[in-house]
Amino acid sequence: MGNADYECPHRVEIPPSKPFFKALKSSLKETFFPDDPFRQFKNQPTSRKLVLGLQHFVPILEWAPSYTFDFFKSDLIAGITIASLAVPQGISYANLANLPPIIGLYSSFVPPLVYAMLGSSKDLAVGTVAVASLLISSMLGKVVSPTENPKLYVQLALTSTFFAGAFQASLGFLRLGSVVDFLSHATIVGFMGGAATVVCLQQLKGVLGLIHFTHETDVVSVMKSIFSQMHEWRWESAVLGCCFLFFLLLTRYFSKRKPAFFWINAMMPLCSLILGSLLVFLTHAENHGVQVIGHLKKGLNPPSMSELAFGSPYLSTAIKTGIITGVIGLAEGVAVGRSFASLKNYHIDGNKEMIAFGMMNIAGSCTSCYLTAGPFSRTAVNFNAGCKTAVSNIVMATAVMIALLFLTPLFHYTPLVVLSAIIMAAMLGLIDYEAMIHLWKVDKVDCMVCLSAYFGVVFGSVEIGLVIAVTVSLLRVLLFVARPRTFILGNIPNSSIYRSIDQYPVANNIPGVLILQIDAPIYFANANYLRERISRWIYEEEDKIKSSGETSLHYVILDIGTVGSIDTSGITMLEEVQKNVDSKGLKLVIANPRSEVIKKLEKSKFIEKIGREWIYLTVAEAVSACNFMLHTCKPNPREIDTNRQDGNV
Repeated sequence: MGNADYECPHRVEIPPSKPFFKALKSSLKETFFPDDPFRQFKNQPTSRKLVLGLQHFVPILEWAPSYTFDFFKSDLIAGITIASLAVPQGISYANLANLPPIIGLYSSFVPPLVYAMLGSSKDLAVGTVAVASLLISSMLGKVVSPTENPKLYVQLALTSTFFAGAFQASLGFLRLGSVVDFLSHATIVGFMGGAATVVCLQQLKGVLGLIHFTHETDVVSVMKSIFSQMHEWRWESAVLGCCFLFFLLLTRYFSKRKPAFFWINAMMPLCSLILGSLLVFLTHAENHGVQVIGHLKKGLNPPSMSELAFGSPYLSTAIKTGIITGVIGLAEGVAVGRSFASLKNYHIDGNKEMIAFGMMNIAGSCTSCYLTAGPFSRTAVNFNAGCKTAVSNIVMATAVMIALLFLTPLFHYTPLVVLSAIIMAAMLGLIDYEAMIHLWKVDKVDCMVCLSAYFGVVFGSVEIGLVIAVTVSLLRVLLFVARPRTFILGNIPNSSIYRSIDQYPVANNIPGVLILQIDAPIYFANANYLRERISRWIYEEEDKIKSSGETSLHYVILDIGTVGSIDTSGITMLEEVQKNVDSKGLKLVIANPRSEVIKKLEKSKFIEKIGREWIYLTVAEAVSACNFMLHTCKPNPREIDTNRQDGNV
């Protein structure tokens, strides 16, 4: 190959430097405003900007003017349908949280109204959620007994709801939604499954008619509490509970087989509530071991701002409970909202959702409500019922308001065992074993994260399971950052494409040239590892060449096209690799550097040390240059610079 055969490579440009504050502004915009929410305000008069600003923070002002009667008919049907689910779920989940049942009804009145004004999802149905209820029960129950000091317990629950809302709203206003991203899909699947298992086991208290029960949530304590009280089991309550549970599971199975009859599954909890109450009333089962709700006072939510226990000695527990339940509520609500939004091909703003969730929980804490979110079951019913907008939440809240004003005395004879059956039927649907099997097939590490969350909740506590899952997820991220993958690249036959030899066994090695690809940003956390790994690749390649009698190694090409950024430790690592390569009589070549990387390499004088002529736009050009030098046997590798355009990078 002569000089005439050598094709001049393209020049690698160094991007012009930007003023510090301009670069900082650009970086902050990319970090916190990737969706560019201010683009709609450009070139608009002040009055229009004010209107757009109000519509941005209060989305109902944006879609309400175009709301039609046809939309209202659909939302009316959907709202009444989810109201039939909201009443029994509200009472059941309040019972799970060891709160008065009426608070569960209160929580389905005010928060949905707030969300309808501030939320960006058309399908999300707001209400209490089982996992948050369990968290409140387990965390607050450790410091205050709900039976011995019920007033203080309720105050702490309202206070934790306030802090949950404040935390959620803060994340939204500061656009820090990435905090929720630390709860991966695998974490949520395992955590929800574990919580559902614990909830189901705890409901055996209601099914068996037990009065005294453990406050612990781990499976060992729960089972010990159940079997240590076998002499107190009530067969009347057990038979009633098993019958209603079978009834609920049967209707859910039928609704899944026949999606058009989804409303049957949606109506069954309310029907069970009514049927159970009638059965107890007619048979006086409350006198035979079947526990009932008892008196529920009529009227709308009383104000509770004065009940917030900011001066309580247990304030730190309330804050911790609020933050943890707030994160869980956000993770579930945003995930559910995005899932159903994708089915209707529209987008929801995660930061708006956080603000909406935060404001509705702050408002709820001041109106005798405990934590609310966007439960999957209620949202699925809302979606299947044909809702068009968030007005369905307003209709649901109106129906609950009517129940609070006129119907609460009818719940006096509602048996607790029916509430337990409703909770168990709902929780069994959260144990997603199919998702766990899928995770095992696709990603074993994700499956381990899922199982660690599940077993942490089941055998430890809800908090332990959450901490274990998040810790394992973070360790996985740190492992990927600290131990990035490196590959040997080869040439795909009859092309100028270079790919991993492991992925493409047909790819050919280039005689005398070792091509390595680094598959991650280079930081202080992985710099030492990469230096040692590159050295090992070189040792192994030299040993392989010696044993096979092939052409000796002359060039090491580093493909850093996937290296998005580099810090000073990474640059130092490259300098040390260059010295190591030079000491072996080899030449280091850089290919495909990214904008930020080449800029820092130029400022650190690394380009001058390696030689501008040894930085190439593509791996193919770098290989061509190395082959040119090998075949022309030039004594000074810098002579190749005469073949490059302008002799500059």
